[in-house]
Amino acid sequence: MLAELTIRQLRNISALSLSPSPGINLLLGENGAGKTSILEAIHLLALGRSFRTRSLKQSVQFEQQQLQVIARTVTHKTPIGLQYDLTSGLKIRLNNAPLKKLSDLASQLPLQFIPANCHQFFEQGPKYRRQILDWGLFHVEPSFNLHWQAYKKVIQQRNSAIRQHKKVDEIQLWDSHLILHGEEISKQRIKRLEQLLSEFNIIFPRLCPSYKNKVFSLKYRSGWPKGSTLQETISATIERDQQLGYTRSGSHAADWSFMVEGYEPSEIFSRGQQKLFFIALCMAQIKTTQQGNIKSILLVDDISSELDPAHQKIILNELAKLSVQTFITSTDNSLTQLADNSTGFTTFHVKQGALL
Repeated sequence: MLAELTIRQLRNISALSLSPSPGINLLLGENGAGKTSILEAIHLLALGRSFRTRSLKQSVQFEQQQLQVIARTVTHKTPIGLQYDLTSGLKIRLNNAPLKKLSDLASQLPLQFIPANCHQFFEQGPKYRRQILDWGLFHVEPSFNLHWQAYKKVIQQRNSAIRQHKKVDEIQLWDSHLILHGEEISKQRIKRLEQLLSEFNIIFPRLCPSYKNKVFSLKYRSGWPKGSTLQETISATIERDQQLGYTRSGSHAADWSFMVEGYEPSEIFSRGQQKLFFIALCMAQIKTTQQGNIKSILLVDDISSELDPAHQKIILNELAKLSVQTFITSTDNSLTQLADNSTGFTTFHVKQGALL
C-alpha cells in the first residue's frame, strides 16, 4: 500500500502530493478537476501503463516535456519512481534501482481498477475476462506466470510456423509444449474460479440484496471442445489452423462467467446491477489474494455512476471491512456523509489539478 504519492506534470496536475490512508480515500471534485488523473498516476506506477490512453504522450501535461510519479510503500518504505519523457520514453525505478521487468512492479503493487464503465466486463469479450482471472492467479499461484509466459512463446512459434507454410510435422513440434502448459493453465484457472465463486456468493447478495436467494454457478470454456482433450483438439484441427493462419484452440481462447439461475448476468442485470457484479468480483479477488504483508490497491472511478446513495453506502461499508487500500472518485460531495459513521475514511477535495 502507498504511504506517499507525488505527481508532477500529469494532464492538469502540475504538482500534487498526498499521504493516503491505508483504508478508503475519497477523491471528490467537479468533472475535470483531476480526480481520475490521480487514479491514472497510481495505475501507471503499478502497471507501467495508463487505463486512459495507449500512448503516454497524451498523459504528459500540455507544453511540458515529461511526467513523473513517485511513491513510497507503507510496509517496507520502498521507493518507486516512474518518469515518462517525450524524447527518452519510459523509465521506472524500484527501490532506487532500474526496473528490469514490469512483472516485478505488478508484484510489488497488486492493483485492481474499477472503471466508471465497468460494464466492459460483459461487453469487451473473453480477453478482458481472462485478464481479470489471470491477475489473481499471478498473485496467488507462483507457477502460473511461468506457464503463461512459456505458453505465449509456444503459441507465437507455432503460429509463425503456420504462417510460413511449414510442413505439418514441423508445426506439430510445438504441440507437446502447448499441451503441457495449456492444460496446466486451464487447471489453475478452474481452481481459481471456484475460489472466487465461493467468495462472490457471499459478497454479491450483500451488495445487491434482491439477489440474496439466487443461485450463482460457474460457466467455464477452456478454449477447446468439452469432452475432448487439448491434444485431441489441436491434432484434429491442424488443417483448419493452416487455413486460418493461426492456432485457434487453446488456453488463449478461454472464457468464463458466473451464471445467475442459469442465465448470463448481462441478459438479466440492469446497468447498476452489472456494476455491483463487477465490484463484488473485485472484492472476491481481494479476499482471495491477501498474502503476508502484500495487500491490494483498489481504484474505483466515479462510484456514483449508475448507483444510488443506498448502494454506495453498502459498498463503502463492505470495503471498510477489507484489508485493501482504496481510492474512490466522485463528483458527489455527499459521499462524505455516507462515510461519516465509519472509521478509516480520508477525504481529499480536488480542484483544477490541486488539493484544496
